[in-house]
Amino acid sequence: MNYNTVLYEVSDRILMLTLNRPESLNAFTLEMGSELIDAFQRASNDDEVGAIIVTGAGRAFCAGMDLNSEGNVFGLDESLKPTLSDLQNPKFAPGIQGGIRDGGGLVALAIFECTKPVIAAINGPAVGVGATMTCAMDVRLASEKARIGFVFNKIGITPETCSTWFLPRIVGMSRALEWCYSGEILPAAVARDTGLVSSVSKADDLLDDAISLAKKFTNKSATSIALTRQMLYRNAACAHPLDAHYVESLALFYQSQSSGREGVAAFGEKRQAQFTESTARDMPPFFPWWQQ
Repeated sequence: MNYNTVLYEVSDRILMLTLNRPESLNAFTLEMGSELIDAFQRASNDDEVGAIIVTGAGRAFCAGMDLNSEGNVFGLDESLKPTLSDLQNPKFAPGIQGGIRDGGGLVALAIFECTKPVIAAINGPAVGVGATMTCAMDVRLASEKARIGFVFNKIGITPETCSTWFLPRIVGMSRALEWCYSGEILPAAVARDTGLVSSVSKADDLLDDAISLAKKFTNKSATSIALTRQMLYRNAACAHPLDAHYVESLALFYQSQSSGREGVAAFGEKRQAQFTESTARDMPPFFPWWQQ
């Protein structure tokens, strides 16, 4: 896919994925959503990518949904009367899926399924979908110029981009509710102090700080990183620790015979491990376990 609204640039095993509509503060469009989904799926199978940094071109990260579209600004088909079963069973009504599913949510699901670590480098304003899409990313770093807002109730809509699943897990239920109810715009320091972002950088240092963090992720076993990412997200939502134990047992069993063998040998020989596994080809046979 050729991208019109994002930049896909790989250097030193780090993918810099840049929202690239600076003239509109990188406002989200359905085209951007499709391109982001493709980019995350592409990165999962790209052995040149060890970690992903998402940032915005110009002075904003993402100013939310582009509200200048004709008709339903969220791209939804108002002639439909969907039910929950329509969404839960795509075979029941495949023709209406595109007209009712939240575009930002599809991006969040693509991030969730990704096999590579994802870092948000929030360089400026991030509101609406610009805020919620970062909740699906693993680590959020902010510039001192960042301003973050979950502003949905202010304009009469509800949170999206799977944020009602992610946000309470990051900052707790009470704070998530407060932020959504009020629609308050949060300064970078507040986002840091409440755990939404890990750190606040000077504007000129943000990408360097994000790259430094990404480099800590890229010299590890790609298959172990991919498994760890999915295990933490999915096992944390299991009903019982036994469910996590089953998955962890399988992961340890297979990894101990692949990259784990090289890691143990390197430790004993006091050298840097040379991991060669590919997420596109070498994931263990039980992956993806949640589809089995």
